[in-house]
Amino acid sequence: MTTSAPGKLLLFGDHAVVYGHPCIVTAISERLYVSEGEAAGDTRFLDAAIAAWGKQGTTLSATSTFSGKYGFGSSSAVTVAALKMLRPNATHKEIFETAYKIVLDIQGVGSGFDVAAATVGGTILYGEGGKVLEQLPIKQIPLLVGYTGVKVDTATMVKSVAQKREKEPEKVGRIFEAIETIVLEAKEKMIEGDWERVGRLMDFNQEYLRDLGVSSEKLESLIVAAKAAGAWGAKLSGAGGGDCMICVAPEDKKEFIEEAITKAGGEVIHISTNAEGVRVES
Repeated sequence: MTTSAPGKLLLFGDHAVVYGHPCIVTAISERLYVSEGEAAGDTRFLDAAIAAWGKQGTTLSATSTFSGKYGFGSSSAVTVAALKMLRPNATHKEIFETAYKIVLDIQGVGSGFDVAAATVGGTILYGEGGKVLEQLPIKQIPLLVGYTGVKVDTATMVKSVAQKREKEPEKVGRIFEAIETIVLEAKEKMIEGDWERVGRLMDFNQEYLRDLGVSSEKLESLIVAAKAAGAWGAKLSGAGGGDCMICVAPEDKKEFIEEAITKAGGEVIHISTNAEGVRVES
C-alpha cells in the first residue's frame, strides 16, 4: 500500500497564526508518498508515527514530488501520510491530532496549519491550534510561486518574532490584530473570486511582515519584480527570511511575471492549489 499527503502554501496570516490568530492555507499539487520499506535519510517523523500508534517492527519509506528546501511543509506531509499508512481507517481528527503532536515534539514550534492542510486538503481558514478549521468553497487560485534559493529554518524565524514580541508586546500585538483583519477580509474576497482585492490584501499583509522583520532582500526583489510585471499583489509565504514568495495574477500576465521572477534571481515553481488531502494511493 502507498499513501500520500499534499504540501502547503500559507496565503495569509503568517506568524500571527502561531499566537492563535487565523490564517489561510492551501494544499498544493506536490505530494509526499509513504510506503512500506527501508527508509533513508531523516526518519524522525516516520519513526515517531510508528511509535505513536504502537506499530513497532513496521518499516516505512518516503518519496516526494518536491524538494524539502522549498518550505512546502514536507515534515507535516510525511507524518500525516505515515499515520494514514499505519491506520488507513483513522479519521481526519485522529490523524491531525496525532501528527500535530509529533511535529511539535520534534520541531519544538508550530501552529499546526501545515498538518491541517496535509490532512484535510483544499483551502482552509485555520486558527487556535485547530479549533478553527473551515474549508473554503474555492476552486483554483491564480497563484504564482517564486523560490528565493535560500532555505530557512522555520523555528529560527518563529523565535525571532517571539523575541520581538517580548521586547515590544503592544506593537507586535497590534500587528497580529491587523493581520487577522486582513485574513478575514481575504477569506470573503477569495470566496467571491475578487482576486484583484486579494492581491491588495497580500500587499498589506506583507507590510506587516516587514514590520515583524521576517522579510529579506531577496524576497523583496522577487515581490517587486512580480508586481512590476503585472501581479495584483505579492508577499512572502510562511516563516520568511527566504523560502518562497507568492503572488496572485491575471492569466494574461502570468508569462511576464514568471520571466520577471526568473530575471530577479528566483526559481518559478509550478503548482496547482486546493489539492486533495491525505489519501490511500494503492
